[in-house]
Amino acid sequence: MSKPADISTKRLISLAPDNWVKWVTQIPDIIAGEILNSEFQWLSRESDVLIRVENSQYGKFLVLNELQLRYKPEMPRRMRAYAALAEEKYNLPTYPVLINILKVNNTEIPTTYTSNVAGLRAIQDYRVINLWEVDVNIAFETPLPSLLPFVPILKGGENEVAIREALQILRADEQLNQLETVLAFFATFVIESALVQEIMRWDMAVLRESPWYQEILREGEARGEARGRREELYSGIELALEIKFGTPGLELMPIIDQITDLQRLKEIQQAIKTLNTVEELQQVLSLP
Repeated sequence: MSKPADISTKRLISLAPDNWVKWVTQIPDIIAGEILNSEFQWLSRESDVLIRVENSQYGKFLVLNELQLRYKPEMPRRMRAYAALAEEKYNLPTYPVLINILKVNNTEIPTTYTSNVAGLRAIQDYRVINLWEVDVNIAFETPLPSLLPFVPILKGGENEVAIREALQILRADEQLNQLETVLAFFATFVIESALVQEIMRWDMAVLRESPWYQEILREGEARGEARGRREELYSGIELALEIKFGTPGLELMPIIDQITDLQRLKEIQQAIKTLNTVEELQQVLSLP
C-alpha cells in the first residue's frame, strides 16, 4: 500500500525548482533561489509558492505560483492582490503565474485584471498555464518531476501507457514515490477506477485519504452551504457527476432532480464514489 503523501505545491515545485521556473516563465537562463514565505497577514489564505529568482536580463524578482484545482472567476482579482502584496513584502517585482489543473468547459480564462474607477486604472497581467493544454512529453523529457503526478490530465497523457510510465518513474525515486497518490487521483478522471486500482496495485481507500480528494469533497460541501439538506445533496451529486463522468454524468441530473427522498439521494451520492461508468449509475437510478 502506498504511503501517505506530502503533496503540497511547495513540495512538488521544490523537486526541481530551476526547471520549474524556467518552464512557467519561459526564461531559459533563470535561476531559482529561496522559496519564500507566501503568507500575507491581510489575506485569509496563502498563495501557493513564492520563489526568489535571478536572471541576467531582469535581475532579481519573484515568481508567484498559484495552483488552482479549478479556475474560479475571482482569480484575476486575487492574482492582482497576491502580486502587489508579494512586491510590498519583499521589495521585488513579481512575475505571477496562475496554473489551472482541471479543465473548465466553455469558460474564457483571462490573463489580465483591470479596473477603472473615475479614470483611475489598475492593471495586472499574469501568465496562465492550463495543464490540459500542456504536452505530456514535457513531464518526461525536461525533466520536470513536478508534473509527473499530473500526467493523466496533460495533453496526450490520458491513457494507460502514459500513466504506467509516470508511475514507474515515481516509484523508482525515493523522493518521488509518495506522489503516486496524486497520480492515482488524477488517473480516475480519465480511466476507470478499477483499472487505476489494477495499475497502482493498492487499495483505493488510500486515494480517499489524499488532500486532493478531500478538497473535492469540501468543494461539494461548500456548494451546498446555506441551503436546505436536499439542495445540498443535489449540489454534491452534481459536482461528483461532473468530476467523475463529465457531461454524460450531468445529463442524469434531470432524473435525479425528481428524487425527493433524502435517504435515496444519500445512497446515490455514495454510489457515485464506487461506480465506474454512467451505465452502472443509470441502473442504480432505475432501481426502486
